[in-house]
Amino acid sequence: MSDAELASLTETIRRHGLAADKRLGQHFLVDPAILARIATAAAPLAGRHVLEVGPGPGGLTRALLATDAASITAIEADPRCVTALDALVGTADGRLRVVGGDALAVDLGTLSPAPSVVVANLPYNVGTELLVRWLRAPAALTHLVLLLQREVAERLSAEPGTAAYGRLSVLAQWAARVRPCFDLPPGAFRPAPKVHSRVVRLDLHPEPPAAARLESLERVTAAAFGQRRKMLRTSLKAIGVDVADLCARAQIDPTRRAETLTLHEFALLADAVDASL
Repeated sequence: MSDAELASLTETIRRHGLAADKRLGQHFLVDPAILARIATAAAPLAGRHVLEVGPGPGGLTRALLATDAASITAIEADPRCVTALDALVGTADGRLRVVGGDALAVDLGTLSPAPSVVVANLPYNVGTELLVRWLRAPAALTHLVLLLQREVAERLSAEPGTAAYGRLSVLAQWAARVRPCFDLPPGAFRPAPKVHSRVVRLDLHPEPPAAARLESLERVTAAAFGQRRKMLRTSLKAIGVDVADLCARAQIDPTRRAETLTLHEFALLADAVDASL
């Protein structure tokens, strides 16, 4: 099948009856200009291998194929969309592979040569969980360009002392340089979600700016922000260590609250956890 014979995105949706499934968190983008902007935000892609999660009817997939990426591997949980993407695979000259299945159950290392680039309009119901998983694999990825709920995207770049600052802020900024790209209104999607969305880019650090291990940082932030209104001397008890000794090692006042700590201070706490075990 030639490009000329390939059905339009809107026609593909119609032919395959691709009504968005709320259970899968689906909201389809069909505007070629917006899709091209997302692909452009991921540049440079020359010779790179791209992982796309939740391609749906293939709008972003088409935009990525229009770049000079070496290959695109698309992971799709909806069997209807996997079938609808068959025609696109046939026009891609071997550059596109569609994998049916749950992205949460897939090992990145088995899908694409490392390091890869993730470009995705993430399903709203699993976006945060997928992001945290990718932050744990810096050697497998160079950068991520993600379309997220704006509220989630704001957390990624939030600073201490702000309402949006939390566990996700610390983990994202430890692992990557976070750059907001542009916002999208609900009307850009089919069906329109109840929230605004934002495209954000995360360039993973080859070496994190703080020496703490991510596993320890996850433990500390989960405890601290799990009771964010409580002082550290109370919230950090969930870790199961002597909190007074922990804070003394990190030289942090135990009467402070999680939202006031910087990334560096969380890293000190994580190092102290490691030293106490």
